[in-house]
Amino acid sequence: MIRRVPHAKMGAMVAWSDGVDQILHGDLTTAIAYLTPAGGAVATAVAPVGLRDRNAGVVSFTTSLGFGKKIDRIRRDPKVALAYHAREHGFAGGNNRYVLVQGDAEIVEAPDREYLETVVGPAAERFMGKPKRGPFWDRWLAAYYADRVPVNVTGRRILVWDGLDCAGDPQVLGEPLPAEPPAPQNEPGKGAGPRIECDRALRSLEGLSHRLLTYKDADGYPMVLPVEIRGAGSEGLRLRAARTLPPGGRRAGLLAHRYNAQLVGLASRLHTGWMTVGEDRTAALYAPHTEAGFKAPANKTLLLLGNGFLARRGLKKAEKERAAATA
Repeated sequence: MIRRVPHAKMGAMVAWSDGVDQILHGDLTTAIAYLTPAGGAVATAVAPVGLRDRNAGVVSFTTSLGFGKKIDRIRRDPKVALAYHAREHGFAGGNNRYVLVQGDAEIVEAPDREYLETVVGPAAERFMGKPKRGPFWDRWLAAYYADRVPVNVTGRRILVWDGLDCAGDPQVLGEPLPAEPPAPQNEPGKGAGPRIECDRALRSLEGLSHRLLTYKDADGYPMVLPVEIRGAGSEGLRLRAARTLPPGGRRAGLLAHRYNAQLVGLASRLHTGWMTVGEDRTAALYAPHTEAGFKAPANKTLLLLGNGFLARRGLKKAEKERAAATA
């Protein structure tokens, strides 16, 4: 049974097929892409645990208030994209479609506790196993579990490729794609070249099986595409995509990650930077400007201890920032 997400906006609905619904219901991880104030886009991996409302054309995920930067960016500009790009360890194995949902996000600032306990909890248990319980774990994970908020994305468009490499033209559900690619952007004031040593950046991406490039498309929604990393030089990382990329230069994000069953032992690497595309529209030179990442231990107990620590620290920071803003 598909449970209705709380406060989902009932606007123009995008309908999807049973094959697409299998992916939305079955993928363990997806990439949420959102826009940056400078006009770029970044993506990070989240676990949607099958949350969606097919009748309303809404897909959802939850996030902790302790991870406030992502929430603040989505509040500032709700145009987001969710890329269902990986089939390991979920329930949609054998279905090799790549599904990209572009739409408008709504953060449920005061979620219904019953929804979190009766819908999100069982959905997460289906993917992650039974949660840790007891006086210590209930207290330690309060910021991670109890302070989670749903984010509902009302789909404006769903792009469906037959293969996970996104070769060829996608099936378009909902609004048509923009007729023209996005215009090139002005170079940053500090310059477009690499600000991070590219050979070192390449080494940090090795072993991370999923690599996704994201940028702001012509209609303002993030585009998220899988890419191969073909090497590095002094001018940047050499990327190759199966789908054509917009010509010229622009801000772009690069996410690389891997994950195991129940998200134990996952690793992620995120760059923001500058992408340049020339005559070969499937090749790009990517100059990394910033970097971030983490590796989670391949032990569920250690993973939960780390999640609790990061969420508690982030929540305290968010509370201080809110207090300062209202002082």
